[in-house]
Amino acid sequence: MSEEALVKYCSPTLAGLKTGSLFSCDYRSQAELSAFMRYWNITLRSKGVRIIPLRAKDGKALIYVYRPSQLESRLRDDEVRGLLNERGYCSLSCSGCLSQLISRLTHSGEFPHEIGLFLGYPCEDVKGFIDNKAACAKCIGCWKVYGDEKKAQKRFDLFKKCTRIYQQQWADGKPLTKLTVAC
Repeated sequence: MSEEALVKYCSPTLAGLKTGSLFSCDYRSQAELSAFMRYWNITLRSKGVRIIPLRAKDGKALIYVYRPSQLESRLRDDEVRGLLNERGYCSLSCSGCLSQLISRLTHSGEFPHEIGLFLGYPCEDVKGFIDNKAACAKCIGCWKVYGDEKKAQKRFDLFKKCTRIYQQQWADGKPLTKLTVAC
């Protein structure tokens, strides 16, 4: 687990362009994982960023970096609420949805593809991915696109540019706290 991983995988979220990002990392102990989470949550709290492990088992953790304000806004969208209801989400509060997502990741044999909603992917693309069982996408970038291809491609390009700029600035010595935009 490293600051470099946060920059490499989460720059669009840190920049406020994306609801959330995921990355997988190795950890040696639960104490190490907890210390990483605690440090970055304290450090980035004032910027409106939270970091939680969605799943941690056998030295591998799936880390979710997100902006609670953006996730809450997203969960108020009728189309998002409808898809989450279809997928069995009972509570549509931010904490309730995250708890249910964590439970599905931990206890279900099937991967919860609605996770795309938590990352800020368009609802039509998440629904298209689920309905088409990941086949027949119009294009593929950060996610598989089933809806507006041109709009998605612009987002992909924006996310790539943001990541490239963040990685360069971080390599030049700019700290993550200065790279993270307050929202």
